[in-house]
Amino acid sequence: MMTPDFPTISILGGGLLGGSLALALAERSSHPDVRLWVRREDSLQSATQLGIPRTTTSLAAACEGASLIVLAVPVGAMPGLLTDAIAAGLPPGCLVTDVGSVKATPHLSLRPLVKDHALQFIGSHPMAGSEKSGIAAAHPALFEGAACILTNDESAPPDLTDAVARLWQSVGCHTHLMGAAIHDELVARISHLPHVLAAAGARVCLSDPSESRFAGGGLRDTTRVAGGLPAMWAEILIENREALVTPIRQTIAELREILSILDNADSQAAASWLATAKYRRDSLTRIPKPDL
Repeated sequence: MMTPDFPTISILGGGLLGGSLALALAERSSHPDVRLWVRREDSLQSATQLGIPRTTTSLAAACEGASLIVLAVPVGAMPGLLTDAIAAGLPPGCLVTDVGSVKATPHLSLRPLVKDHALQFIGSHPMAGSEKSGIAAAHPALFEGAACILTNDESAPPDLTDAVARLWQSVGCHTHLMGAAIHDELVARISHLPHVLAAAGARVCLSDPSESRFAGGGLRDTTRVAGGLPAMWAEILIENREALVTPIRQTIAELREILSILDNADSQAAASWLATAKYRRDSLTRIPKPDL
């Protein structure tokens, strides 16, 4: 059942995550008043076709009386959008959260706006998504079973953190609280590095695209996320470059190790190297328990 923590929720940004959150909240019993702001008329039409209620291109209409704002746009666009939302009448005391895949940057860039306009900010990162993008790919079940990491580097009151956790739990997430820097180091390993590896695999394995007709499921599985929007992922990788450097170097060391094993034709060492990988991969089948 939907919690009454936020009677009016304004989602600013009609991409995959913003649209999916609007759909998911609308399906919950006792759902809040949800508004979805989109920038373009074609996005408005797509949202209407999906059945998302109260979609608008008017920022003032979206922000009127909001108790919670969800910034569902790229991290670099968040300060400008929040500035525009404040100018459009965002109520003082409103809680702001986001869906960005890095957290140190929004905490730093939004801090002056939050402080100067009597707002509160708690970061959110629902670990859900797809290689598909845009509101046309939105789905109400996108967050089912996904982790959502919360960051509270601005020291918002604990009851607000609990309320944001309940919001994400209501759409199917299990929630976890950590510092922004720890979050960025974590996602560098478990999200951003896999995208780099998928992209590298696509560049090497499909250097001759005509050979793709011979590929099986293994290549499709390991390169799937490389199908994401290049501009969006370039921004993510650059924003989290400091945390990403170490796991990339560790990957290079792993490749050097298997290269040495192959040079020495050491089948026992190869089996051991692969066994460690399998053991760690098998951990993905274990569902983590929530912290919040």
